[in-house]
Amino acid sequence: MTTTFPAADAAPMAPRPRRGFGLLGPRRGRHEVPAEQLELLGLPVGDDGVVIGTDAQGAPAVLGLFRPTPFDVVLVGGAWTAQVLALRTVGMGARVAVESGRQQLWTPLVQGANTGQQWITLHAVGRVPPQGPSVHSPVLVVRDCGVRPPHGRVSVAPWQAVVTLLPYPGPTTERLMTHADVVGVQRVSPDEARVIGRTMNLTAADVEALPGLPDGVTLWCTRSSRTYVTTQPTDPEAGLLGAARRMD
Repeated sequence: MTTTFPAADAAPMAPRPRRGFGLLGPRRGRHEVPAEQLELLGLPVGDDGVVIGTDAQGAPAVLGLFRPTPFDVVLVGGAWTAQVLALRTVGMGARVAVESGRQQLWTPLVQGANTGQQWITLHAVGRVPPQGPSVHSPVLVVRDCGVRPPHGRVSVAPWQAVVTLLPYPGPTTERLMTHADVVGVQRVSPDEARVIGRTMNLTAADVEALPGLPDGVTLWCTRSSRTYVTTQPTDPEAGLLGAARRMD
C-alpha cells in the first residue's frame, strides 16, 4: 500500500487531475491482465512516482512528480530533503537540473550521482537551459535560489516538475504556496507556522505541530489534504548526504 492524497472532485464530463501524491502519468487508464499472463509483463506493476518516505502508518509515501500536465512543488525546509528527492528521482530514470547559488552544497551530490552519465546537472541562478522533457525523458528542476527566488528561465511543463526550495518562509512564500500543486513544510517557528497554516488551510493541531517536527519529517499538504512523511536515507544516501537534518 502507498499513501496518496484523496483525489479532487471531478466534474461530470471533464475529470480534473489529482493533486498531490500519486501519478497520472502515461498509464492513465486501468488495464486488466489475466493472472496467468503476469509473468509475461516486462514493466513494473504498481504506483508510479518517487518514494519520499513513510507515512504515520509506516506505508510508503509516493510523490507523483511526472505528469502530462505541469506540476509545481514548494518545499519549505532543508536542502537535505531536496537532495534525497533528487537522488531518488534519478533512481527512477528521470533527469534532474539543479539551479542554485550554493554550488558547494550541491557539487558532491552531482559528482556522486553522475556515474558515466549526466543524470544531475548543476547551474547558476538564472542559467538553467531548456531541458527538453518528454514522457520518455522526464525532468525535475530543483530551484535552490534563496527565500526570494527570482523568476526562473525554466518553469513547469508537461513531464517537467519544479521543486522550489525555501530555507524558511519569506515575502514571496504565500504566493508560491498558493500556486503550488503540493507544499512540503518542515520545522518552522511558531509565527511562521501560523502564516503557513492560514495559507494552506491547516488545522490548529498541524500548526501547533510544525515547530516541533523532528529532522527528516515533512508535512506534505494541499489546501484539502495532508500527511506527515518521515524520510530515512538508504545506506548509499547516508554515505553521500549524511543523516537527515533540517538546517544546512
